[in-house]
This record gives sequence, structure tokens and C-alpha cells, in this order.
Amino acid sequence: MSETDNGADPRTAPPLRPAPPTRRGMLAAGAGVGAAALLGATGAATAAQAAPATWAAATPATATATAVTVAAPAPADLTPYASYWFPDTLPQGAPGPGITWRSLKQWTPESDPDLAHNTATAPLAPRFTPVPPNASARTGQARIASLVSFGPTARNPSQGSATADYYALTHWAYIDELVFWGGSSGEGIVLAPNAPVVDAAHRAGVRVLGNVFLPPVVYGGDLQWTRDLVQQDALGRFPIAEKLVQVARTYGFDGWFVNAETDGGDSSLAARMREFLRALRAAGAPHGLRTTWYDAMNSTGRVGWQGALNQLNQEFFEDRAGTVADTMFVDFRWTPQTLAASGALADRLGRSRHELWAALDVESNGWNSSIRWDAIVPRDSDHVVSYGFYRPEWTRNHLADRSPGAFHRADDRFWTGESLDPAHPAPEGSWRAPATAVADRSTVTALPFACAFNTGHGERWYDGGRVTSDTPWNHLGLQDRLPGRRWVVETTGRRPSVALDFGRAWRGGSSLLVTGGLTAPTAIGLHATRLPLTGSTVLELVHATEAGALTVEVGVATREPAVPGEPVPYTWLKTQAQRSGPGGWRTSRVALASLAGRTAYGLAVRITARGSRAVAWRLGAVSVRDDTARRRPASPSALTVDASAQQDGKASVRLSWRRAVGPVRHYELYRLLPDGTRRFLGGTCGTALHLAAVVRADRERSAAFEVRAVDELYAASAPAATTLAWT
Repeated sequence: MSETDNGADPRTAPPLRPAPPTRRGMLAAGAGVGAAALLGATGAATAAQAAPATWAAATPATATATAVTVAAPAPADLTPYASYWFPDTLPQGAPGPGITWRSLKQWTPESDPDLAHNTATAPLAPRFTPVPPNASARTGQARIASLVSFGPTARNPSQGSATADYYALTHWAYIDELVFWGGSSGEGIVLAPNAPVVDAAHRAGVRVLGNVFLPPVVYGGDLQWTRDLVQQDALGRFPIAEKLVQVARTYGFDGWFVNAETDGGDSSLAARMREFLRALRAAGAPHGLRTTWYDAMNSTGRVGWQGALNQLNQEFFEDRAGTVADTMFVDFRWTPQTLAASGALADRLGRSRHELWAALDVESNGWNSSIRWDAIVPRDSDHVVSYGFYRPEWTRNHLADRSPGAFHRADDRFWTGESLDPAHPAPEGSWRAPATAVADRSTVTALPFACAFNTGHGERWYDGGRVTSDTPWNHLGLQDRLPGRRWVVETTGRRPSVALDFGRAWRGGSSLLVTGGLTAPTAIGLHATRLPLTGSTVLELVHATEAGALTVEVGVATREPAVPGEPVPYTWLKTQAQRSGPGGWRTSRVALASLAGRTAYGLAVRITARGSRAVAWRLGAVSVRDDTARRRPASPSALTVDASAQQDGKASVRLSWRRAVGPVRHYELYRLLPDGTRRFLGGTCGTALHLAAVVRADRERSAAFEVRAVDELYAASAPAATTLAWT
């Protein structure tokens, strides 16, 4: 695999969207290049991604403010970025603009100025596998790894940015492991995932791995970095393995993907690499950390991609002493024969064949990629191995229109298939959508539960149906636990359009929109659940009818289908309107006392048109809770301006606070404007946030901020407050 800068010198490379060579084109150039073009598009970040802003510009939308022209100088950059290192030895020369060379061996938590901004806090949620909605999806067989580049190696903002143009993946239900992809010889080759990605993945029960990338020599790789990685101290310990475990535990992610593609080694180096992997796994396993090995270096110490698990590389997966790596990513050179042999070898080694990821390159062509699916996930027999998508963010990168709605339409098609309904797949063509092969999973197992259909990015921020910020944004850590099956629709009439929409929202940046002519009652599956129901359990919907007239019912399943492919057997309950809100939003409530003592296995809504007019109906939120006295979450404390830089009425600010006592979903930061309005600035699961551009309003003497804790039902605490004096 290749590096993010495609071999270009980062000090001279053009800054905006170079056209990288594709992996397939580089492979066609000959075996000397090998798999070395694989990270191509990472360096093609948009200007918005590469910009130093982290995510909420704080110019008030409703207050009068001092005018600031586009050409106004910005204050000093205090933006925290995702961390990256070299194992020990740094490159010769000087780093390019915006790049910092760091030694992982020298890293300590105490010396990390961005630690609070890069630490994930959401625990890895346990998840279960419901009965699949179609007969072809398998339970307990193939799984999916996803190798994703969310941004450049250097200057990848720690906590989102002020753009909605972002790979805000939501189909976590089909993913087992996500690799935070990137690295380059000119920037750094050990990457730690940023906190928003980890927090979103953990809510969905998905592990996130950092990336250790030892690049090919043709792309600036230096064998000294491999030697640094596997160096031993006087006691035979592997200090870099210990550092990798310390980083993962400190930052809150789940292990490492190790990709050794620098050629020139020998069998002695290979033996040390094997022992390094064993030490890395042994140190990480007590903490739930995992190691994935990429099929590149083999037992000779040379790089020779096998496209298989075989005698040349099995010692990096399993040797006579036991497990070396938890999983192996099998190079793209696989054939049906080599995958079959790989699975058989894994069986003989006493390992699961589904711990092998067969690489699928979708970077260039997405669902138009030519893939021999039957070699991995045949329809008429057991799955051969698991598979790993390389660069599925194609669903965003290939679009001319990269608006959030356009992205999610493409991403839904990639994961669900052309029908956009996993229970009713379209006739299969060349693309075998993951939803038709791999069973979905869910983490919705406890009360209270709520979902506002927030995808983790948007054009505005809504709170209670009102716009509280008109700044585009992305921050995956604020993403809800979205329905895993999108979208299962049951009707005897015409199927309406069902999609995540960004035109309006109740909370966050998006809502669920249903549009079309309803010629029969239409049921829309939401979450697969394992929720215990009591005599006081209630379900609430926040919804709005924008066109047509309709009735709304709630579906609760108290058992699962008998076999895959059967519809979920919902019990349908009428809703009762409770109250109205701004913009036509209303809250409807259903008491579930009649189901007390049972378990809710699934949630759905059913809408029926009253009349022949086409309907447009939004679902802004769904929640299930026990109807007992509710308390606001405890407040955070000690909101503090840690650092600031001001220039011409604009400030870059770092703030932090002390965590609230008790359960907290996330924190939200607001600015209090001179006219009394509150403007949303950003949110995070952690206890620190950076504001890139706070603009002075009128002639205010100080900018006032407040932070609140938000719980699982989106109730907000009383605020902690502070101010920044203007100079």
C-alpha cells in the first residue's frame, strides 16, 4: 500500500487536490511499485479540510456584529490536530509547512499539548445480531473491515471542522473494525485516530485501529524506521510496542493496523517483527486492544505481497507459540484459489477463517468495482473469509455534488444496494451490497434510548426545531445511534422515498424525511433493539407533517422473525399528540404499559395517508424511557479559557472544563450574545474544545461562553460559564 502524499515532497507538492495515481494504475506499472499506490487520495484534501479551522465560526447569525471582510487576518492558529509520529528516528532535513515531526519513543501523555482534544471518551458498546431482514445475509460468518482516510496526515482537525463536506459514515451496523488510514514519509507514519471517529464508532460497537505504515522505498520509506519500530532494550523489551499500547489506552481507541512495506530486510528482521507483534498483542490484550497485520513483509524479511495466508507469512498471524496478530489483511493479489487455501490453512491453525480480511479496492470505482464476490461471500455456501474495504469514502469523493444529502444517498446505495432497502434487494448485478451478505448489528439494549437522526454533520445546528447556528459543521462524536437497516419499508402500495434529510431537523443537523404518494399504509423499520419494557415505559416521537394529511402509529416488536427474511412482527399502537413546537413540530406519545415485562426487539413507524395528496413527513426524534421523574444531568464545572489569540476583533480560543458527575452523552458549548440570544458553537464528548474564529459582537467588552452536559435523552444541564475579555 502507498502513502498519502503519493511520494511527492510535501514541501513542494501543490496544496489543493492533486490528481493522485490510482492503485490499479500503479500496479499496471509493474511489480516494482507493487501495492504502493494505495493511499493516493488522502493527500487530495479539500481546502476546507486542510484549513486550520475547527468547527464553529462564532459570528452570530441574529446579533449585530462588527463586519469582518474575507481578507481580514486571522489570529494565531491554536487548532489541535490528530496525532502522528515516526517511531524514533526523524527524517533528514526540515518538515514542510504545517507539518511537525515527532518521535513516538519520546511521547508522553504529560508532554502532549493536544491530549484533551484527542481523547475519545465513549466506551466500546456491546452489540447483538438480530435476525437479518433478508435470507442471504449471514450471521457469524464474514465480517467487514473498513480502511478509511478521513483527512490528511498532518493538519487533520482533532474535533471536526466548519464544513458539512465530510465522510460522515453511518452504516456502522455492518462494520467490525475501522482503520484510521493514512501516513506518509514526509509527515509521519504512525497515526492515532481522532476522537470524533472513535466516539461514533464506539457507540455503534465498532473497534477503531490506528495505523502503523512503513512505506515502500520508492515512496520515501527508510528501513531504519522498521528497525526503530522493532528495537529492543537491554532487557529484550520492545519500547515502541509499549508506547503504542500507551497511546491507544490514553487516547481511547482499540489497537493497531501494522503495514510493513519497506523492502530490504532479512530473516532476522522478520523474526524481530514477529516478536514485536507478539509483544504488542500481549501488552494490549488485557486492555481489549487488537492487532491487524497487513500481508506485505514475509518471513524472509523482504516485501512480497502474497494475496494469501500461506507458509511465507503465517508466522505473523499464528506460529507454534500461538497467536501473533488478531487478524490479517490479505493483499489485493488474492485469487479464488488463494482465498480458499487461506481459509483452509486458518482452519488447520485452529484460527477462524473469518479473521482474514480479503482486500477489496473501491477507492476508484466504488460500486462499479470488479469484484469476484463468490470467492469471499458465495451465496450458495458458507463464506470463505471476511473482507476489507479499501477507501469506501469513494461514496463522497467521487461526487460532483458533495452536499450531505447527496453523500448519504450514495453511501446508502454502497452499503444497502440499489433498492435502498435491505429487506427487498434489487436483482443483483455486479455489486453485492454488504447488507445482502453480512448481518447487521445493534447496540440499543438499555433505557433510556433516543435518536434524533443526527448524522454527525450538517448545514446548520438545530435545537428544539430552532436554528441555533447557521454554520456548516462536522463532528462524528455528536452522531446518533442511527437505524442499522436503511430503510426497510413494508407496504402493499407504492413505496415512498425514505432518506436522511438536511433541510430541517429537530436536533443536530438532520431528520428522517418520508415523501411520496401513499397508496396503502406504509411501515418504516427503525431500530433493532433489546429494550426491557416496564409498566411505566413510554415511547415518544417528534415529527412534522409538511404536505398531505396522515395518521401515525408506532410499532413495537416483542419477538423476532422466525427466520431471516421474514418481516418483523410489530404490534401497532396509536399515538396521542401531547404538545406542539416551533415550525410545525409536534410530540406524540405512546404508553407501553400493555407490553410490560416483555422485551422490545424492534421499533417502527407506520403512516397512513388521509386523502390522495402526496405526503411529506419528517421524523425528528424517537425516544423510549421510563416515565418517572426526570432530573437534569449534573453540570460541568470550571469552564476555563486555556489559551487565546486575538487580532482585529477575532479570536482563536481553547476552552476546557471539568467533567460532570454521572452519565453524559456529550457537551455543548454556546456563546451568549449582547442581545440575549444563545448561539451554538460546538460540541464534543470530551472536556475541551477549540473555537477557530470568535468574532467580536458590537463593542462588547468580553465574549461570554457557557457549556452544558447533555444526557441520552438530550436534556441539558445548567451551564458552567466563563468570559474572554477583548483586547
